[in-house]
Amino acid sequence: MSKDRLIIFDTTLRDGEQSPGASMDRDEKVRIAKALERMRVDVIEAGFAVASQGDFESVKAIADTVKGSTICSLARAKAADIDRAGEALKNAASGRIHTFIATSPIHMQHKLRMTPDQVIEAAVAAVKHARNQIGDVEFSCEDAGRSEIDFLCRIIEQVIDAGARTINIPDTVGYAIPQQFGETIRTLLERIPNAHKAVFSVHCHNDLGLAVANSLAAVMNGARQVECTINGLGERAGNASLEEIVMAVRTRPDLFDVDTGINATEIVPTSRMVSTITGFPVQPNKAIVGANAFAHESGIHQDGVLKHRETYEIMRAEDVGWHTNRMVLGKHSGRAAFRARLEELGISLHTSEELDEVFRRFKELADKKHDVFDEDIHALISDTLKAAEAERYKLLRLETASRTGETPTATLSLNVDGSEQQATASGAGPVDATFKAIEQIAHSGAGLQLYSVNAITSGTDSQGEVTVRLEKGGRIVNGHGADVDIIMASAKAYLDALNHIATGAERAHPQAADV
Repeated sequence: MSKDRLIIFDTTLRDGEQSPGASMDRDEKVRIAKALERMRVDVIEAGFAVASQGDFESVKAIADTVKGSTICSLARAKAADIDRAGEALKNAASGRIHTFIATSPIHMQHKLRMTPDQVIEAAVAAVKHARNQIGDVEFSCEDAGRSEIDFLCRIIEQVIDAGARTINIPDTVGYAIPQQFGETIRTLLERIPNAHKAVFSVHCHNDLGLAVANSLAAVMNGARQVECTINGLGERAGNASLEEIVMAVRTRPDLFDVDTGINATEIVPTSRMVSTITGFPVQPNKAIVGANAFAHESGIHQDGVLKHRETYEIMRAEDVGWHTNRMVLGKHSGRAAFRARLEELGISLHTSEELDEVFRRFKELADKKHDVFDEDIHALISDTLKAAEAERYKLLRLETASRTGETPTATLSLNVDGSEQQATASGAGPVDATFKAIEQIAHSGAGLQLYSVNAITSGTDSQGEVTVRLEKGGRIVNGHGADVDIIMASAKAYLDALNHIATGAERAHPQAADV
């Protein structure tokens, strides 16, 4: 008997980006979208087109480029939002508008200040307006996990009549418990007379660590779309993890009468790409994609695996992309091999000058470390393209000194608006001294909120990727830098954050009251 198709809706580029500090630029989003396309993700939520010009351009670029997946844009139940989403998706081979409004009593009363009847009226009008823009419309009941079941039945029946073909039941605040959430989905499917005309979807947050469990409970009770993210990325505690959803369904066919069209061998490479681009490291014991996910320390476990793998492994590492035969580049690799690898990774450079600069930096990196892996290339691309943008602050030289019993110092030169400036500072360590030297020149007044270091690959010659989070006047920005020299990577990250502050560009939150 054939199984139902479980639609995988990836929202890494929209909800995942709402994780503080996970902001991605347009080219990085396109690279991730291409990776999701190679993974055969059904729907890619590319962004929230009305939030900013940058979000609009990202959604449009992905819609123009990716043709193997449906491209979706989020929109509040407002005509302006929907029109902007429709404009961004104009060239999509397959596009979807995802419109939403809050349905819980607490949201309707305190956030929307609307009566239930007014909410239904706005939802129906939004769906009808979206159907005039595009044939594929999804409707979400924001905070459905705390909404009254009778009201959910009323509003969903009417938006299906208005033309919505996907109905999303999100656990927006991560409040649900699996048994209760599964029963909610089953009840909606049983009570709503036109439920058969729509695909029911779930979007679960991980505030109680139950996002995947709640999503799977929903699938067992009739949901046929799951909204999730790579590595479980997302605001607060994150979202349901795509890799865990896909592999749970695939590993337990005895319990799930569904399957996905996902190419699971792309899971680990895509996980690493998202981690590199966002600067959010994957914890070693993370299911499926963590470095220890298939490691066996116990002698008993090792003996069992050697005798028969299934004694302690429920899936093969190779099936999710571990230990695949990937091309490793080195200092003897030529331009043709490098360009071919970029194409395989879905990386497109806009000009020959960009290729020249990236290849030059690749050669510099290859001289410092023996093997250059895919993760190195992704970090290299991000670092190079950011350096090519208009920057107020640019690092010219850096020298640090750190000796036992002496206070570390840093001396550096920056190009600031075309003028070279120098500074020397001391600090608790070489990184602290470097940041203080930068601030002697910048006088930014920003406060350091986060300093994080992650090794991109294994080995002592690995590139270090540094994330720096700065706060100024209530605005939070993230900076990223990568280098085999961790002090240099730290300086790059701090300056990247300062350049974000200097541009003044801000991204609105999709659930903000006004955009």
